[in-house]
Amino acid sequence: MRQAIIKYNNVRAGTLTEEDTGDYVFVYDEAYVVQYSNQFIAFNLPVRELPYKSKRLLPFFDGLIPEGWLLNIAAESWRINKNDRMGLLLACCQNAIGAVSVHPLNAHANG
Repeated sequence: MRQAIIKYNNVRAGTLTEEDTGDYVFVYDEAYVVQYSNQFIAFNLPVRELPYKSKRLLPFFDGLIPEGWLLNIAAESWRINKNDRMGLLLACCQNAIGAVSVHPLNAHANG
């Protein structure tokens, strides 16, 4: 199981989990739901208490992963298979362009 903290404008918004079954779950943190109910990280991920579950990496997060020649460089540099979408997300998206960033949970346990 791999997990990431998802931040929106450097505020912890939630957690993304790749479960051992291969399913993906994104859930907003309770504090974020209360304080930032109208600041969703993506149009198709409005703030709510219920988790978002998918058999594939949710499209918004998949869209954060580099493409083309930059994907090739990232995959070769970190020795990550291009099909390992969660691995690429964890490796490449801590300093993503835009308001959303992805941080491996084990590296930022205190959020």
